[in-house]
Amino acid sequence: MFSPEGPTVRELAVQALSSVERGYDLLAPKFDRTPFRTPASVLDAVASLLERTGPYDDGLDLCCGTGAGADVLARVCRRTVTGVDFSAGMLDVARARVPRTAVPTEWVRGDARALPFTAAFDLVVSFGALGHFLPAELPVLFGQAHAVLRPGGVFALPVFAPPPPRSRAFWTLLGFDAVMRVRNAVWRPPFVMYYRAYRFGDVLRELERAGFRVESFALPEFGERADGSPRARLIAARRLP
Repeated sequence: MFSPEGPTVRELAVQALSSVERGYDLLAPKFDRTPFRTPASVLDAVASLLERTGPYDDGLDLCCGTGAGADVLARVCRRTVTGVDFSAGMLDVARARVPRTAVPTEWVRGDARALPFTAAFDLVVSFGALGHFLPAELPVLFGQAHAVLRPGGVFALPVFAPPPPRSRAFWTLLGFDAVMRVRNAVWRPPFVMYYRAYRFGDVLRELERAGFRVESFALPEFGERADGSPRARLIAARRLP
């Protein structure tokens, strides 16, 4: 992260003391050179699974950032790809980064809690965005995903099992969340980003309440936990007719 190409400590500090929108506008030019970008291994695993469940016509990348998810949609969608994000800076990078393909791609500035679309998509994907929403916002977020999908359309979310409590990763993420809670208690505007805000069961329950039939598929590329359960899953929530 602190390589010559990535953001400096000072730049990260300025971002963290900004609003979410302004923070990502500032980080956008160097975002793809940070660990925050969804890894290619996750994108490839999700695309491979969706290729087996598709094809789809029109796809939406929800909270698209610099457009990593658009690469997945371009592999599985036959007609159009759309990315939506409320950071103009991230969208500018996406427009410059993503090459023109046979599938037309459009970038739209908008809030995931009030999407500017009708029921125009067969597939909605989102990578790593849940941490930017408070638990009370899940019904609105999932309701919006439901509203922009055609009947039978799929809302796909990769999720990872939490690291074991004795691991360094567990305490790193817990510490990050604690720092963010302190920051938001003493500084305004808030910067909403938490890694441990949701339990798997809570997400499934809220999706069902929003009108989805929910399935989950193991992503075997990421192996298994000590109890034999998968380390990573793809939630595939299908809009009921």
